[in-house]
Amino acid sequence: MSHTPSPESVRIVQFPETRVAVMTHRGDPARIGETIRRFIDWRKAHGLPPRTHATFNILHGAPDQGAPGDFRLDLCVATDRAVTEDGSGVVAGLLAGGRCAVLRHVGPDDALGAAFACLYGQWLPDSGEELRGDPPFLQRVAFFPDVPEHEAVVDIFLPLRPSNQPQV
Repeated sequence: MSHTPSPESVRIVQFPETRVAVMTHRGDPARIGETIRRFIDWRKAHGLPPRTHATFNILHGAPDQGAPGDFRLDLCVATDRAVTEDGSGVVAGLLAGGRCAVLRHVGPDDALGAAFACLYGQWLPDSGEELRGDPPFLQRVAFFPDVPEHEAVVDIFLPLRPSNQPQV
């Protein structure tokens, strides 16, 4: 059972610059499962399991916005290893470091919309914060099949402009 997101649950963190290996899904969101399976196979072949290498998704738009063929989502795994072209479509990438608003979502992915509505529709307008030019991203903390779908844990990151206020 997912919990109801609230603006009071949002925290500000300093996210470290993170090197990642990236596989991009472009096209119909209904086919994301195929890309995920290829990415899992690539991770297994390169010894980058989720328990020791963080999993991220970079969001380049919502699956229900625009034409299905224009949808893009980057599947990423944190790694300090060199990523070389091997025909898999996986390339080296970088998650930019900096201030981020973070909201934790517990539950299935189909309930993520409520968390995004909380962040963008409630928290951001009242926060006095401004977004950076970087897209939002997710960190998959606990996910299926390691946990049941209703117990999945996802941290949603909104990259923010640097603060002019002293850090506390």
